[in-house]
Amino acid sequence: MRLRAAIATTLAACAATAALSCEAQLPERGLPGRSAEVAFSNTNGQGRHESWAARDDELRIFAGFAQETSEYDHGILGGIRDAKGLTIHIQKPGDPRITCPAEVILPAGEVFEDVAPRLADLDGDGLPEVIVVHTDVNLGARLAVYDRRARLVAATPHIGRTHRWLAPIGAADLDGDGYQEIAYIDRPHLAKRLRVWRYRDGVLVHVADLDGLTNHRIGDETIAGGVRECGQGPELVTVDGSWRKVMATRLSGGELSTRTVGAYAGVDSISAALACR
Repeated sequence: MRLRAAIATTLAACAATAALSCEAQLPERGLPGRSAEVAFSNTNGQGRHESWAARDDELRIFAGFAQETSEYDHGILGGIRDAKGLTIHIQKPGDPRITCPAEVILPAGEVFEDVAPRLADLDGDGLPEVIVVHTDVNLGARLAVYDRRARLVAATPHIGRTHRWLAPIGAADLDGDGYQEIAYIDRPHLAKRLRVWRYRDGVLVHVADLDGLTNHRIGDETIAGGVRECGQGPELVTVDGSWRKVMATRLSGGELSTRTVGAYAGVDSISAALACR
């Protein structure tokens, strides 16, 4: 009886510890309108991504910002406030339960200065990574990549001074080399520089830059443009530095080249370019 009681007490203690370790500090769905969610197959080269689900099950990964803050006085996104938290979890469609959320809560002096996280499979294992703009209040913005467990796996350098920001465009294998590239506009209101980095072996490696392009105006709550595929390889859709033309940019042989695909006449012209019209 004493042995059974001891075993029961031990199991209860382990269960309590597990429950405590899985207590989320952030809201499950994050801030309204500040999240992304995509489907993926629960299969990788070693078996399964998630041991609790069957191989080949369709699962969904969710990533959302949480915990608004006014700590940083940049205000580049108008009414959209910076966030201190990032929450990530997995769910099986039709099942209301979610996995224990993986969370990032940034320390003082750091914020997520972004509209919403982006999800893209950067390492080719089938499970998307989370791409965000992470800002140090003294060093400015950088692009950061987190994994499903909310571990920081790669990042670009910070721009280098306060009140300097970058606006992501998207991620794709831009040159067909089998590796994913991530593109953003460095200081879209000042430098207006398109920068491309390649994710390879867990590291972001700088590939190419091109000046004279942008995708954001001060106070806008959205970031214009994105990645399109119109049958001839991925292209980055932005506008020119004067906001008069919609531009499509390609990466080939380590160099960027851009061309005009239409006049800029508001968000509809960007949507048309992304839809290959």
